[in-house]
Amino acid sequence: MVGIIAEVKRSSPSKGAINKDLNAADQALAYERGGAAAISVLTEPTRFEGSNQDLQAVRSTVGIPVLKKDFHVDRLQLLEAKVLGSSAALVIVRAVPPQRLAELMLVGREIELEILVEVRDERELALALSVGARLIGVNNRDLETLVIDASTADRVLPLIPRSCCAVAESGFEDRADIERAASNGADAILVGSLLSRSADPEATVHSLTTVTRIPHARQN
Repeated sequence: MVGIIAEVKRSSPSKGAINKDLNAADQALAYERGGAAAISVLTEPTRFEGSNQDLQAVRSTVGIPVLKKDFHVDRLQLLEAKVLGSSAALVIVRAVPPQRLAELMLVGREIELEILVEVRDERELALALSVGARLIGVNNRDLETLVIDASTADRVLPLIPRSCCAVAESGFEDRADIERAASNGADAILVGSLLSRSADPEATVHSLTTVTRIPHARQN
């Protein structure tokens, strides 16, 4: 089955307030009970109203992997992520120069922190693979315009080698969206706003966890 990476998310630049009263630990526990494969915690305070304290609360509450989702551009941020208890941290290809990307990948390997390398096109995918990325996210959202284009994942997911874990990100609002990404080879789907605003996050996660994974949709 496709893994659901369930996100703790109070607000965003594109949607504004989503769930300002969200309790990170309680939300994550509901996700875990619903069958989530991992938890993503937005720790950026200005745009997403997250915090490192949210991550620590989640880490102390659930037993599944926890992703620190922030704008990581420096090795010290990765070291901090590890100290806070993260299993993985997000690095966006277009946010760092190629040499810095390679350095961050090396730091991740040294401290045993998985790096989710986010891409949006074929060139960025090639760069991610060249530095040894094995956990690759394809973001349907253009971070400059905040516009979602679902065809991004349709196009890029099938190009990710089967030896990698392919994660589809942004714009997933129902089971049909999950099935579309799975048909293009997604191993996991990162779902944020839909779950964070749900009145019953446990049930909503559970409703998404039975979509069949189709690894042979990927070309190699």
